[in-house]
Order: sequence, then C-alpha cells, then structure tokens
Amino acid sequence: MTGFTRHRKSRLVIANFSGFEADLLRSLASQLVELLRNERAVPIHADDPLEALLDFTGPTEEPDDPVLARLFPTAYPDDPEAAGDFRRFTEGTLRDGKADAAVALIDGLEEAGLPPELTEDGLVIDVELDEATAETWMRSFTDMRLALATRLEVEEGDEDYWATLSEDDPRGQAHDIYLWMGYLQETLVEALTS
Repeated sequence: MTGFTRHRKSRLVIANFSGFEADLLRSLASQLVELLRNERAVPIHADDPLEALLDFTGPTEEPDDPVLARLFPTAYPDDPEAAGDFRRFTEGTLRDGKADAAVALIDGLEEAGLPPELTEDGLVIDVELDEATAETWMRSFTDMRLALATRLEVEEGDEDYWATLSEDDPRGQAHDIYLWMGYLQETLVEALTS
C-alpha cells in the first residue's frame, strides 16, 4: 500500500490495498462496530415517531469499557449531573455515527472487490472515494486508532518500549497496526487537503 492520494483529473481520493490489508481494515472496523453496539446506548424505538424523538432515556454513566470511555469522554468532569444529562442526550447518536462510519468503510472495501472471506493471494483492492466518503473513512480511522491506542496503553514518548519488544510479541504486532493506521490517517488527510 502506498497510502492515499488525490487523482488529478477526477479529484477522487484513491488508494490500493493488498487483500490482507483490506481484510485487516475490515476486521478492525467490524470489531469497532461490535464494541459500539454491544451496550445499549439508545432507548428501544417507540411506535410513535414523536415519542421516539422526544425520548432521551440514554445512558447517564461513563461506559465501563476503557475504549468506549475514551471514545465518549465525560463532557463535564466537575459536574456529574450535567455530564449525565449531556451523555443521555448525545451518546446514542454519537455511537450510531461512529458505527455508521465503520460500516461505510467495510462497505467501501467490499464494493471495491474484497470478498466476504479472503482466500486469494495477490489480491489488490483499489479504492476510489469522493470527498465526503473519504472524510467518513478518516473519522473511522481516528476511532479505530484511538481504540488500539487505548487497548495497548500507548503513551506519548513510549517509542523505546515498543522498539524493545520481540517481533513475535503480539503487543508489538498490534502496535505496528496502530502505526499503520496512523500512516493511513496521515496520507488521507494529505490527500483531502491537496
């Protein structure tokens, strides 16, 4: 993979992924969707659309999962009541938006030719994104990278620690994926601003 670039004539944002890379992205996005939808953050939809629109019975407490807590931080740390109200009114919609962005990434990879199950060596997936879709992918990359950083407990200035891990250490391999996601994010930002 060479990263994202902007096509000069069509102005589409383009990239190509090996089948392995595309499948890895799909897996990460799928795990994010599962995590976001694992806990019920929104009320069960009522039959009356107005009632559903006015029903703000979402969560009021910070999620137990550290990744979810990082994706949905407490808005008012010094005011638990205001923080609970803010979470109740916003978290369900925010979760849906993050899950929808990850699903859009999965759909884009599959529409570009990624099969439901990767069995073929040498497969290359060419992705072409309009600007709005590229921005959706960028938001999903941000969420996936944040999730990886939280699970791995990545901290600023800890590069030496990661460099000391053996190649066989799964934490080091996961950190490599985290760095790769950063590369994707960086090249996508550059493509969108060029």
